[in-house]
Amino acid sequence: MPATENQRAISNLEYDLLTALKNKAEALKAYETYIQDAEQMQSQPCVELFKKLQQQDMQQAEEIRHHLQEVMQKGKM
Repeated sequence: MPATENQRAISNLEYDLLTALKNKAEALKAYETYIQDAEQMQSQPCVELFKKLQQQDMQQAEEIRHHLQEVMQKGKM
């Protein structure tokens, strides 16, 4: 018998938000390598691009985290 939404350890929405947050965290870590590679190649435009992308992902990760906290406390937004 399949578990209902209330019987699951975490809801589909919590899982989705956790997965999105994990993906952002992995991207943020990868950008550190990309920035170092661009610095080694002395490509300041690429350094700036990767830093910009990293900052955008950081902001998105914070937004996802906020939503996750709300969903975990209230079951929804």
